[in-house]
Amino acid sequence: IDYVKGGGGSGIVYSEYTKNIYDSLKETGKFDIYDKLSLYYESYVCRMYKNGEKSGLFDEPELSAELLSEAREYTNTAIITINRYSGENWDRKNDGTDKYFDLSEREKSMVSAVSESFEKVIVLINAGAMISADWFANNDSIQAALMVWQGGMEGAAAVADVLSGDINPSGKLVDSCAGSLSDYPSSNGFHESDEYAKYTEDIFVGYRYFETIPGMKNKVVYPFGYGLSYTRFEISDINVIEINERIYVTAKVTNIGNRCGKEVVQVYYSAPYGCITKSAIELAAFTKTKLLSPGESETIMLEFLTDEMASYDDIGIVQKSSYVMEKGEYRLFIGNSVRDVTELSYRHNEPETRISQQLTEYCAPERLGKRLTATGEYITLNEKPGAKKTFETKYECKKNIPKKDDEIKKLIDVHTGAISLDEFMSQLTDEELIHLVMAIPSRGVANTGGIGGIEKYEIPAPMTADGPAGVRIYPKTGVSTTAFPVATMLACTWNTELVEEIGRAGACEMKENNLYIWLTPALNIHRSPLCGRNFEYYSEDPLISGKMAAAMIRGIQSQGIAATPKHFACNNKEMNRYESDSIVSERALREIYLKGFEICIKEAAPKTI
Repeated sequence: IDYVKGGGGSGIVYSEYTKNIYDSLKETGKFDIYDKLSLYYESYVCRMYKNGEKSGLFDEPELSAELLSEAREYTNTAIITINRYSGENWDRKNDGTDKYFDLSEREKSMVSAVSESFEKVIVLINAGAMISADWFANNDSIQAALMVWQGGMEGAAAVADVLSGDINPSGKLVDSCAGSLSDYPSSNGFHESDEYAKYTEDIFVGYRYFETIPGMKNKVVYPFGYGLSYTRFEISDINVIEINERIYVTAKVTNIGNRCGKEVVQVYYSAPYGCITKSAIELAAFTKTKLLSPGESETIMLEFLTDEMASYDDIGIVQKSSYVMEKGEYRLFIGNSVRDVTELSYRHNEPETRISQQLTEYCAPERLGKRLTATGEYITLNEKPGAKKTFETKYECKKNIPKKDDEIKKLIDVHTGAISLDEFMSQLTDEELIHLVMAIPSRGVANTGGIGGIEKYEIPAPMTADGPAGVRIYPKTGVSTTAFPVATMLACTWNTELVEEIGRAGACEMKENNLYIWLTPALNIHRSPLCGRNFEYYSEDPLISGKMAAAMIRGIQSQGIAATPKHFACNNKEMNRYESDSIVSERALREIYLKGFEICIKEAAPKTI
């Protein structure tokens, strides 16, 4: 009954309606439901709402033995729904006081009673981030589970379509699902301080940690890239060719089951261990097939640059401040999850260690203390505060002499080609330049301000709007917008074309409401399941984050709306996020936390950030 369509803060979307799972099942006409039980839950939920409780934040009600027995007499199949809610400015906890990663005691009691009473049990997880999964994955009394995430205003209808079999699910996980919160390397220190966060796990985030660190593979319940379907696929006829420092992988994907469906094909690489510590396996490329009928095949192609397999040397093991392709063979794998892969016979070979890109040191940490290596051991860092860097600017401060009205060049003159943009900008004073980019009060239906608005030069004032799951406009305006699925759910499609379509659709709503800068996409890394804003972000993997963000930006900006990738950078924890010090190695910063931003900027050219 209490379906959570999305998260809180800038991710809230005020839509005209939100369907719940119960109503959606009824609407299909394909399910017989024991309504006495459903009405009991509906009464409880309505009472909680009336008491001021927020959706997704109140606990499971007591389930009487009498009601459970009556339901069992009606049917042999039960559906258990577990929901979760989180939002901006606060992080999830797992200390028994909140209902977040693990099940609450009431939830545990309900799950136990239901799984013992019914022959068939289906679990639906309505959450914006990973929660514990071992309670159903390792329970023989629970035969099926569907991660429904937070699917926006129509998400519950999609759940009904999947449960009825009208739609074949084709999503794959974009996060590693571990058995317990303590299995994630960032958990112990996540709530250590409101003043800082130490990224001691370094580059070993998500599957890079579980697939590399000795003894950690068995901590995973569902691996990165995993997802079942109502049909089966075969990947065959695999070929690899390397041309001009780019690797191309082609394969034939065949639907060998008896239902229409789509498959996600993933290519991974494993770099030689060498001198620089590395993760055992990393995602290199991915693609989604079209909808394949039983027996139908599609030939797909994936590609990536060989230098994308380089490792960043931030401490001078090979050459300081450079990306390094170490000597040896780079192995390639293809499959449909990080675990379900086949090693390819082709291997990229580097006869000698070479520097693929020489850069400059930035943001080296001064008090990280230690960092994890591939062996599972930490190396101790003897860091000393370095000299503060100063950065020169080519811009010279100026205060222009105010011109007469007839001498002022207008922005429209740039558009018509009468003057260049540089000529136009040269007449603005320092103070005017500041006002050009600083937020100005909201106008119209906007609630997050705007920029520009200098009437003297006829510079308009484009308004901004949140957010990552749809255009956010306050209800008091009388305007409702589309609540799309949260970013993590979009990433689980592994379908960049679909995400680009959503970008276009949201941009059209921006234009309808005279809004021109959309504060989306958000692409911080799922470093920990506890981050309150994980639902706004795509994945634990920077490649997926960058590719999904680039697709969203292309869709948005195709309609003349400016996209705004955020939150730059390392916004992987909400508590005290404006002041908290993210203490992270330069290598992890470049390879993990900035990589998604780098990808989307290079591939989609966002107009703001």
